[in-house]
This record gives sequence, structure tokens and C-alpha cells, in this order.
Amino acid sequence: MEATKKTTSKKKVIDDDFIIEKYMNQVLEKNEEPKSVFVFCKENEIDETEFYTFFGSLDALRQEIWVKFFENTLVAIQKEKEFETYSDKNKLLTMYFTLFEILTLNRSYVLFALKENKEGLKNLKSLKGIRSHLKDFVETIIDTGSSEIKEKVAKITKPVFAEGAWIQFLFLLKFWMDDTSKSFEKTDVLIEKSVNTVVDLLNTKPLESLFDLGKFLWKEKMN
Repeated sequence: MEATKKTTSKKKVIDDDFIIEKYMNQVLEKNEEPKSVFVFCKENEIDETEFYTFFGSLDALRQEIWVKFFENTLVAIQKEKEFETYSDKNKLLTMYFTLFEILTLNRSYVLFALKENKEGLKNLKSLKGIRSHLKDFVETIIDTGSSEIKEKVAKITKPVFAEGAWIQFLFLLKFWMDDTSKSFEKTDVLIEKSVNTVVDLLNTKPLESLFDLGKFLWKEKMN
């Protein structure tokens, strides 16, 4: 008697990454946000119970996308064997350069989330999660780094410096969104100049760095 063949179908794995991928693809393909969790799940053949296992709402999902961007940044920089030996300034530079590389890989979604939906950077609600992670990263550098920043920051407190780093990120993000240079090389220049300025303001010759940064911004504004 011939054995009966068993057909097995591989069930798709539903996890947070799967849902995020479906969400990002949908908003880019339709150029609009899903109206509700129900609509999103129905259009992507996801049970609502599975969605709520990972996210309490669409707002929570949107926040998590930005958190994933930063978590992927940390994974990438931690693979650099020499990272822990970098100066405080170079750790900040590495973080910003890596983060913007990841944002560039997802540029279409970022532009939609912060620009194409006409909310602009006013839509800071979605950035709530990444704001917390970025500030924690900066405070860790202060706690574990050399005296390069630590001693100077003591004069203005860690939270203030970390908040300044967040504002700096928003400034860089807005510039990058409008940057039309090849490979976004102008954003790379601005990252280096802005980090140098922040660190130098805590040390010596701040006016020289501010003048250099100002010249760059003025040139970009006028051209």
C-alpha cells in the first residue's frame, strides 16, 4: 500500500518585525496611513490578537519603528571592536553616522512619516521612543567615557547635555530630509561640524567651531 503523502504548509511567523515591515510597505504603496488597526490587519491578513501581542495601537507601532532604527544603530556600532576605545567625540560621531546610514536605507518611509503626511517635525509623538534611547546613549557616554566630556558636563548636568544632543539630532534630521547632495554628503559634513561644535563648546575655542559651522550653514542656505 502506497504511503499517503503529507503536505505541510509553512506557517508565516508573525512577530514585531513582520508587522512593522507590512506597515511600512503599506503606507508607502498607498501613500496613506491605515485608518485603524482593524483595517491594517484585514488588508495584511493578520489577526488583531496577533497585532495586539506586540503593539497596543498604531501609534505604538509607529514609535517602535523609530526605536528599531536606533536599536539597529547600536547593534552596528557594537560590532566595531574598537568602539569602546574611541574618544567621546568619536563615539558620538559614529552613532550619528551609523544612525543616518540606517535612516537613508529607510528614507522613503522617513520622508513619508515626517514630511509627506504634512505633519512635518510637529509629529514628534512617533519620535518619543527614539528620543529616550538616544538620550540614554549620550548619558552612558558621559558616565563611562573619558574626562573629555564628563568634567565639562558636570557644570551643566547630564540631562541638559543629553537633551541638547536630542535637539541636535532633530536639527540634523531636518537638514538630511532636505539634503539633495550626492550620497547626502552635505549631511555628513554637518554631522561632523555639529558634533565638533558641541564638544568644543565644553572645552576651548568654541567661537572658532561656531564660526566654521556658521559658514557651512550660510553657504547651504544661500546656494
